[in-house]
Parts: sequence; structure tokens; C-alpha cells
Amino acid sequence: MFRLQSLAARSLIAGAFDPYTPLTLISLPSLNGVRHKSQDPSIERYGQMRFSTAEPKVASGILHEKMREKILSMETLNPHVKAVEYAVRGPIVIKAGEIERCLEEGVTKPFSEVIKANIGDAHAMGQQPITFLRQVVALCTFPELMDGPSFPEDAKWRARRILQGCGGNSLGSYSASQGIEHIRKDIAAYIEQRDEGVPSYWENIFLTTGASDGIMTILRLLVSGKGSSRTGVMIPIPQYPLYSAAISEMDAVQVNYYLDEDNCWALDINELHRAYQAAKKHCQPRVICIINPGNPTGQVQSKKCIEEVLHFAYEENLFVMSDEVYQDNVYASDCQFHSFKKVLYEMGPEYFNSVELVSFHSTSKGYTGECGFRGGYMEVINMDPEVKAQLVKLLSVRLCPPLAGQAAMDVIVNPPQPDEPSFKQFYQEKTAVLGALAEKAKLTEQFLNAVPGIQCNPVQGSMYAFPRIFIPPKAVEEAKARMQPDMFYCMRLLEETGICVVPGSGFGQKDGTYHFRMTILPSTEKLKVLLGKVRDFQVKFLKEFSALEQLQR
Repeated sequence: MFRLQSLAARSLIAGAFDPYTPLTLISLPSLNGVRHKSQDPSIERYGQMRFSTAEPKVASGILHEKMREKILSMETLNPHVKAVEYAVRGPIVIKAGEIERCLEEGVTKPFSEVIKANIGDAHAMGQQPITFLRQVVALCTFPELMDGPSFPEDAKWRARRILQGCGGNSLGSYSASQGIEHIRKDIAAYIEQRDEGVPSYWENIFLTTGASDGIMTILRLLVSGKGSSRTGVMIPIPQYPLYSAAISEMDAVQVNYYLDEDNCWALDINELHRAYQAAKKHCQPRVICIINPGNPTGQVQSKKCIEEVLHFAYEENLFVMSDEVYQDNVYASDCQFHSFKKVLYEMGPEYFNSVELVSFHSTSKGYTGECGFRGGYMEVINMDPEVKAQLVKLLSVRLCPPLAGQAAMDVIVNPPQPDEPSFKQFYQEKTAVLGALAEKAKLTEQFLNAVPGIQCNPVQGSMYAFPRIFIPPKAVEEAKARMQPDMFYCMRLLEETGICVVPGSGFGQKDGTYHFRMTILPSTEKLKVLLGKVRDFQVKFLKEFSALEQLQR
């Protein structure tokens, strides 16, 4: 009873009683529980009723006249947030989820499952974890496992070393905002080995929550200005939607440069100059972003291409952001991954000591596919020391990246060596994953190119194909009243076959061209099913809009 009286008192102070209740009826009980003569006995009943019947009153509309408007509504929402789009998890994927629920409820569809080829989530597509990585992270998470014989000594050694860098020897502690020091040193050693002796300094390494976190952080440092002085960010088209989303959220200016589809999505230096000169009329281009190997396009840029980009950045005084998360995913025999840092070094001191460059890597791709750990790093080159201090300050706001992700990143840059007990199994698993991806890359290219109205460039790297699709004029006209034509195509594909891919318009494409992005991650058997359904749908789609005979002439 005392508790209810206290609640009633607090309600009065907060102005929670009905404003039409006379003040004489709501005098408070004394502290010793004796009721004042002027107090109405209904007060206690009112307090009980207020807390027990609030929801029914709202439901019945009794309190409707007192309901206030939402503080946060679509009208008051930050307009830059409303401008953000992220096609990889957009309307198609939402629809796919709805269809999956229908299938679970027993609704009859012309297919038995939804095959989600919309995102590069390796483990969700059935790829098995790399045993050694999981062993090390498991040991870090539950060190008591080190007392048993189930784990190899090289995994235990790495786990102990990682835990020594953690507060309290626990993965549950915070680390320095830049990441655990000896993991940063391991990354620097890995980069030096990868780049055949090009120096790397651990003080320039920052652990991140996946590569996305690092990319967003660097863009926050770069974006400034208003009007014609707003920061322009040059991004490839097609692009990964993280970039366009970040640019919208930060109110920067997106400067598109188009990759050359007719030349296997190569970077064209003339196109860079065109985009830069056009952008200078309404903003200040300050940064150029490159994704290599490409997402969504799957190309691997040549060394000559990279040299041209770096020379362009040097001449136009542009900050370079190199997204290299797919550096292990190179399949074409005539292609090789070249890091932007190594190419910059080989261009000589004039370039290497002046061009500002940040490169990014991640646990999410490569042969490990550990997306859920959210591990990653960035290496900064030629950043002003005072700006670097500001970067550390900005990173400190989010305290530190997840320590489990840092541990996973350490295993990737410090894998088992040939003289260690885990090497044989690790090597077999790594080569099996990358070998299977290479086979599926070739299979996807060859299969799609045999389908009428579809053209697919070689999938040289990463884990996606970005085929061009012919959409008949009649279908374009039918679609335009409601949505983009390639969205119309992909939605029809999903609803009729259960195949979930992402329309090219979500990544950007030249006007008048249509594409979709699909991942090559499903198992070979499931990928063949997927590709067969795409072929059958495409033929049916062309027949429906009277275009198949036209293409076969």
C-alpha cells in the first residue's frame, strides 16, 4: 500500500493525474499513513486504476486527446539518413524474407527454397570455417581449453600471446583504441612480407570493426565544407553501396567515375579526368576510392592501371582510399593482386613520400569468410601527425574494435608455418576454399554467357558476378511506372524462382544498361541450380515480352 501511495505522490509531482481532478481531491497521505480529513478515499483507487488500466484507456481512445506527437518522425528525421540507400539489404532482400516465412508456413510456391545470392556471406552460404582460426579464437575465449589435449600447440601458443596483450588476460577486456599492440605488429610484418620488403610500421596500423568501420572513419576525417567547397568523393561505378550510403549520410558530394565494362571493368584514366573536371564545377574533389579486386564487378586491376590512378592522385592532390578486402580472392591465371602501397613504393620516393593513402583489409572475405567477427584493419601512409592524433581521438569514441575480431585478424596475418603442426590441415582447407571459388567463378561466367540476353565479364576475383541483362523495351515500359527496370526483373526472378540477387541500379550503372549482382558463394551443386533457374527465367521473360526471337537472329 505504501508503494502505491508513493507512486501516486510521484505521479502528482510529475503532473500525471487527470488535469480535471480538483486539487482538494488529491491531497497527499501523511508520512505516518494517517489519512487527512480533506482527502477523498478515491485517491487510492485512482492510483491503482491509473497503473492497471493505462493500456486499455489508450486502446479505447480515452487518452487520445492527451497523446502528443512523436518527437522523432519522418518529418523530423535527419534528412541525410533518409537519403541513405543500401541495396544489398534492400527491398529485394526484405521480400525474400517474406517469401521464406510463407514457405515455412506451408504456402505453396513454384519453388521449395529461397537461394540468397545477394550478399557475400560465406558461412551463411555453407562455407566451413578454417579450423585453425576457430581453434585460436576458441582458446582465447575459454582459456581453460588449453589444459586439454584437443588443441594443437601452435594454436595454444598464439592464443596465449593474444591474451597477454589483453587486460586481465581476457578477451572480455577493452584494448587500446588502435587495437592490441602486438597484433598491429603482426599486421605490419604481414604487409612487409606480402609487399616483398616494402616497409610497414605498426604505428600506422589501426584495427577496425570490419573494413566498413575504417572506411567510414576516414571519410569522416575528409568530409568538410559547404556549397562549392563541399568535399567530393570519387567512387567507381558500379560501386559497393557502403560508399554511396556514407557519402549521403555525411552530406558529401558523390563523384562517379565509370569502370569500362567493355574492357573487363578496367579503370580508365581518361574517365577519371572527365569525372574530376566535371565535379570541380560544383564541389572540391579531395578523395578517390578504389575497390580492388572489384565489388560488385569481380575485376582485378592491372599494375599499369594502379600506376595511372596513383599518378592521377599525385597530380590532382587527392587522398587515396584503397579497399583491398578481396586481396586473397584472385582466380584468373593471368591476374595478380597488386597492393596500392607496393605500386606506390615502386613509383619512387617522390610518390611514396607524398601521396596520402589508406588501405583496408578484413576478416570477412578471403578464404576465411568470417563476417560475423567484424575484424579488420587499415594502414595509413603519409598522414599528417596532427591529423593522425585526431584519428586516434575519433577511434577512441567507440573505445575499441571487438577483441574476438582482432584475434581472428591476427590468425589471418599470422597463419601456421610449414614447420608447425597445424600447417598441413590449414593449407589444405585454404586451398580447397580458394580452389572451389575459382571453379565457381569460371562456371558462373561460362553458364551466364550461354544464356540469351545475358553477358558476363570474367570473374577474375572477389566473389561476385555482375552480368549485364537485356530487358526488352516492353518490360522497361511496364516497369518504369512502378520501379527501376532491373528491380522489376530481379523481383520477378525472386517471386517466380526463389533466386535472390541485387539489381544493378543499387550499385550504379551507365544509363540504358541493366545488371544484377550475384555471389558465387553457394555450393557448386546449389550454384548450378541457381544458374539453371536464371537461364529458364530469362528465356521465359524474353518470350513474354516478345524479344527472344529478336535476340536469336
